[in-house]
Amino acid sequence: MRYSNVTEAIFLERPNRFIAYVRVHGKTEIVHVKNTGRCKELLIPGVRILITYCDSPDRKTKYDLIAVYKGDLLINIDSQAPNPVVEEWLNTETYFQDISYVKREKAYGKSRFDLYVEYQDKKAFIEVKGVTLERDGIARFPDAPTQRGIKHLEELSRCIKEGYEAYMIFVLQMKGMRKFEPNWSIHALFGEALQKAEQDGIHILAYDCSVTPDTIVLDVPIPIDLTRKETSC
Repeated sequence: MRYSNVTEAIFLERPNRFIAYVRVHGKTEIVHVKNTGRCKELLIPGVRILITYCDSPDRKTKYDLIAVYKGDLLINIDSQAPNPVVEEWLNTETYFQDISYVKREKAYGKSRFDLYVEYQDKKAFIEVKGVTLERDGIARFPDAPTQRGIKHLEELSRCIKEGYEAYMIFVLQMKGMRKFEPNWSIHALFGEALQKAEQDGIHILAYDCSVTPDTIVLDVPIPIDLTRKETSC
């Protein structure tokens, strides 16, 4: 996935989930934040960020905030990126061989899964979760309680009972992580749901990404640790 018109800026403050004030080209600008999550460990006044420019009369802001530097680590925080990144991966990788059909936003039961794939003689539902939370080389999800995430896991388990394959893919929107694990201290119930999902036969995958100022590409699988932790953050 590639961005255009990318510019480096300095983050100033975030008055609400949707906008932020930044310093770019010597001026203070209002930008749209393409992630409604908390991102408190990333969006700290004074940090370097990346924004994209789009001057459209239909927009309230001219910029989108897409990535943050955490020290030397570049983290893409665009919550709209993981789905197309996985779809691009499906078209170039051999994990699913002989793909004959791919559909976005496929409905099943009371849920709508991010991707649906038919390959060989199999049919698979895929739910994608973007991960931006990192500490000491460990990526964690979620960064806030997610009942929606639990619901998706429950629906994926129902898919398996009806003969489908089911996947939960965690897209680590950064490089260099040692492992992925649930964020037990934020939402232990999601961690428990993930453990049960694995027992039910859901394929749980975690991949990091190669991230540059104007690109993000799914890269290599990362080890997953579903062991319960009492001190995660």
